[in-house]
Amino acid sequence: MAWSKLKQNLESFLCPALHGRFEYRSTSYGYLPGKAGTCYIAVDKKNVLNMSDPTTLIRWYQTELEIKNDSGIQIPISNEEIDDLRKETKGIVPENRLQVIARGRKLSEHAKELLLAQSSLSKSNFIVVANKFLSTSIEESIDSKDILLNVLALVDRRIGKKRILNMTEKMKSKHPIVQYIYELRLSTL
Repeated sequence: MAWSKLKQNLESFLCPALHGRFEYRSTSYGYLPGKAGTCYIAVDKKNVLNMSDPTTLIRWYQTELEIKNDSGIQIPISNEEIDDLRKETKGIVPENRLQVIARGRKLSEHAKELLLAQSSLSKSNFIVVANKFLSTSIEESIDSKDILLNVLALVDRRIGKKRILNMTEKMKSKHPIVQYIYELRLSTL
């Protein structure tokens, strides 16, 4: 599908409150036959989703340690996870340490998922992911581990106010760009 048609399709699903604020942009290199163009997303005329742009407003993690040390990441620990850890350690570990161990394990898992999502985004072709978004259900796009699919779903007009408000907990464990777009969408309600 040509970029202009794809852009038109994506914009037809855009939430009405974001018209004029949220844009899909593309650059192409017609003079370089083997070089694909770059697609990116802009909010209020500022690039927010383009990993190669150093002036981006969103934090891109380089290492697992950066993610673990980010105080903005909130990882909820359930009582079931603490109970499982208690059984695993056979009750030897003090209760206050169980919380720390469970949080550390969950942070490691989360860090690996975020770095994997970032690396797949940097290698992905925006046009391929956008076509996938247009052909899959909105629920699949929201639940996906793909950052770009999450972003496209969050700005979709088919996601209503009630569903957006019910996503708060789910968004805490997503990549900063997904959280940023979620906050943008919340601001339009």
